[in-house]
Amino acid sequence: MSTAAEAELARVVREHAGRLAASLVSLIGDFSAAEDLVADAVEAALEHWPVEGIPANPDGWLYTVARRRGLDVLRRNARYRDKLALAAWPPRQPEPDDRLRLIFTCCHPALPRTAQIALTLRVVCGLTTAQIAKAFLIPETTVAQRITRAKRKIADAGIPYRIPDADELGGRLAEVLTVVYLLFNEAYLPTGGGDDAASAHLAEDAEFLAAMLAGLMPTEPEVLGLLALIRLHRARTAARFTDDGEIVQLPDQDRTLWNHGAIADATRLIAKAASVKKPGPYQLQAAIVAVHAEAPRWQDTDWEQILVLYTMLDGLAPSPVTKLHRAVALRYVTGPQQALAEVDALANSLGGYHLWHATRAELLRDLGRSNGARQADARALALTANPAEQSLLRQRISWA
Repeated sequence: MSTAAEAELARVVREHAGRLAASLVSLIGDFSAAEDLVADAVEAALEHWPVEGIPANPDGWLYTVARRRGLDVLRRNARYRDKLALAAWPPRQPEPDDRLRLIFTCCHPALPRTAQIALTLRVVCGLTTAQIAKAFLIPETTVAQRITRAKRKIADAGIPYRIPDADELGGRLAEVLTVVYLLFNEAYLPTGGGDDAASAHLAEDAEFLAAMLAGLMPTEPEVLGLLALIRLHRARTAARFTDDGEIVQLPDQDRTLWNHGAIADATRLIAKAASVKKPGPYQLQAAIVAVHAEAPRWQDTDWEQILVLYTMLDGLAPSPVTKLHRAVALRYVTGPQQALAEVDALANSLGGYHLWHATRAELLRDLGRSNGARQADARALALTANPAEQSLLRQRISWA
């Protein structure tokens, strides 16, 4: 199966798995049973569609398989027999709110973060347990256990299949967005390296989820901001690595390879979010990446604007990592000496973070302190497991 065909298959499965899950949960009222039926239908599709082709009616195909499997399994369970017997095609098409309820259920704060991610990928995106394990470089049994525990928690705790009330929405929406954000971060630069194709699919899944949320919640500025942020980063994908898998840093990237249509679309999303006049961390992060994306050359980057945006971000959602990124911008506005002072002030909180050491190495190199730069890069190398980052750091150490 060609790469293009695999991508189309993944797109179709993502698009229809969430709708199938929403229909089944709404029909039989049991999240766990519906999730099992969706997983069975998706696995059957992944077995048959590469050989037989994607059917003209993917919804109908998946629904028929799920219904058939459900009847086989649930004949032993009188509680669902009558409901499934009525589940003739065509099913009631899920309302947009049904899919939104599904995402909020998968990302309920009572579930551990790892379980939220696994359950969202399994139910809403239609990934198999094996695919999730491959993407995160963990054993398939670990993923299965996380999903099983999550479903048990949903059942035992009586977690409702619903959109939170208005007074709950802010906190719960933040949880959902965090899951999508972490999912994309893992895809953008996997913590342990690994399969490039798996990372690409994971990035597509993150954008799919963000786009779904934006379609269902089109006036939520932070949803629009997250979608814009993901699209801006994905727009640079073709220029981020060499054919050998080496990282190409932003100053050296061929900007003609960037997807400028996606950049323009993301910029429109940022403007739409800004019109709500309710700034948030994802909007500010997207605005920062947009400043980079809109510069024709690295030398044209508006660092003063980036510094202002990072200052706003740190005021709104303070974190040591944000302060580290702000110090990078400061380097290009006031010089490396002041930036190094701010980076050194983060030693207690970021001493175990490889990018703190790598950033510090760049500043030391700017100041002509090559021995210190080499030591900082060596420490960064020891702290990262990503092969592409390791290769870049080894090159920097050899140059010093």
